[in-house]
Amino acid sequence: MNQKPTLNDPIPVHPVVSHADWLAARKELLKQEKELTRLSDRVNEARRALPWEKVATNYIFEGPDGKTTLVELFGTKRQLIIYHFMLAPGWEEGCVGCSHLADHFDGARRHFEQADVSFVAVSRGTLPELEAFRKRMGWTFHWVSSYGADFNADYGVSFTPGQVATGDVGYNYGTSKSVYEELPGISVFYRDAEGNIHHTYSAYSRGLDILVGSLRFLDLTPKGRCDGKEPEDSWLRHHDKYDNATAASCCH
Repeated sequence: MNQKPTLNDPIPVHPVVSHADWLAARKELLKQEKELTRLSDRVNEARRALPWEKVATNYIFEGPDGKTTLVELFGTKRQLIIYHFMLAPGWEEGCVGCSHLADHFDGARRHFEQADVSFVAVSRGTLPELEAFRKRMGWTFHWVSSYGADFNADYGVSFTPGQVATGDVGYNYGTSKSVYEELPGISVFYRDAEGNIHHTYSAYSRGLDILVGSLRFLDLTPKGRCDGKEPEDSWLRHHDKYDNATAASCCH
């Protein structure tokens, strides 16, 4: 019987060449990397140039200190980043993928919050459910509940059973066929001098990849995220569920 490959299995043998030949191949790849960097710079510029839309709804959230409004989430900052975290009412724990990304938040925000940015995670789960999971995972970022509000639905990350039953909830601007009651995303807002709030950007699905630093490290390795096998994140767990046996056997 053939056994499935694991993370510990060797990858297929690559050609072994002289340093001169390796350097020539590396320089060819460098051309593509530079092209990608320049394209990324152009995309970032286009993202900043997007038109804005005014937020007309006075969304109310539940935070550790009680009720809070969208404008209050800004604090003293002009810019607000909200991560739409998949944790619905009744869930015992958050989405594995969202949790993986959330493990990056606290380190990153110590820096980007110095650039006139506030950061908040928002979920439909009740505040006690959010707080229990955050305590378990050891996170310190600001996390509020939108339970009972339309915020998640309005920003394209929460869907009714009727919508799910259609087989296409229109996720990621209608480009993704993912069909779940909760899906991940990120949204950015700006508060102008008059106090008006504007929605400037939202991204979903693979658009969140740029935020996942651990995957960027894996992209540098010979096996990549999982040696090209599907699903590429089959090894992923909540960070308190890893052990050597799991890590060695979950990529297949």
